[in-house]
Amino acid sequence: MLDKTGTLTFGTPQIQEVVSSDGFAVHDIIAAASIAEHKSEHPLAKAIVARAAELKVPVAEPDTFSYTPGRGVRVSYREEEILVGSRAFLMDRGVKRVLPVDGYGSRGSTEVYVARAGQALGSIRIADVLRPEAKNAVAAMRQMGLKTVLLSGDIQAVTTSVGRELGVHEAVGELLPERKAEWVSELRGKGRKVAMVGDGINDAPALVEANVGIAMGSGTDVTRESADVILIGSDLSKFVETLRVARRCRGIIMQNFAGTLVVDSVGVGMAAFGFLNPLLAAFIHVASELTFILNSMRLLPGRVISGSHS
Repeated sequence: MLDKTGTLTFGTPQIQEVVSSDGFAVHDIIAAASIAEHKSEHPLAKAIVARAAELKVPVAEPDTFSYTPGRGVRVSYREEEILVGSRAFLMDRGVKRVLPVDGYGSRGSTEVYVARAGQALGSIRIADVLRPEAKNAVAAMRQMGLKTVLLSGDIQAVTTSVGRELGVHEAVGELLPERKAEWVSELRGKGRKVAMVGDGINDAPALVEANVGIAMGSGTDVTRESADVILIGSDLSKFVETLRVARRCRGIIMQNFAGTLVVDSVGVGMAAFGFLNPLLAAFIHVASELTFILNSMRLLPGRVISGSHS
């Protein structure tokens, strides 16, 4: 299970377009959005605040701030309510005439809607960039026989577009944090071994539910505390290399284990029929131990690195 933003993408999205509703100026839309996102640490929020700085729009401090993970932000400023988030988030709070999704998301962008004082101002289209190693990493996982599932809070059109580009088996969007965790629980209930890779606070519940929770090194403190494994950095290919090393290590352990059983069984049989004297027993013991040690030496760093790319 793979999170999208920050895990498969750089997590530093850029604003592609600002769409106005009822003739509102771009300046007004960015100003309202920047007030709402001023205290947020979400990558989309940082893109909005950065655009406000580019346009020299003063970023004011909101009076109150509340964040609904996976849906949006609600703040009050000078006794006005400002909402920034998904279309459903705004409509659930009584905002009317919210611009519909027009399919732009199919080109890989996320649409963030903005409303102030109960009136829809417009939307901001933000796109992230895939990490260069992400596609090869997903392909390597598939070659290893792993099923890859992309989970995201973005709209389904965006998630499908990214999933198609990456080549994952399945891409599921519009997921709140608790729904991601439910996905993991459902798979575990079917007897699947699930590894969840993520970097954001939204991924923490799913990381806890997974057999193995894996946090990217650039993730939030909450994410790292929720994970079983923390990768150094945010290079997904390191996760693939870790899987290869782990599988190779387990394979050699099982070879040594099986070899020990065979040698001991043969030794017991020879001793039972009187064919094993102390000198021969010592030779078999030392020879088998030396064989297993030499087999384990294949895990030395130089051999592991070369083997992981073969």
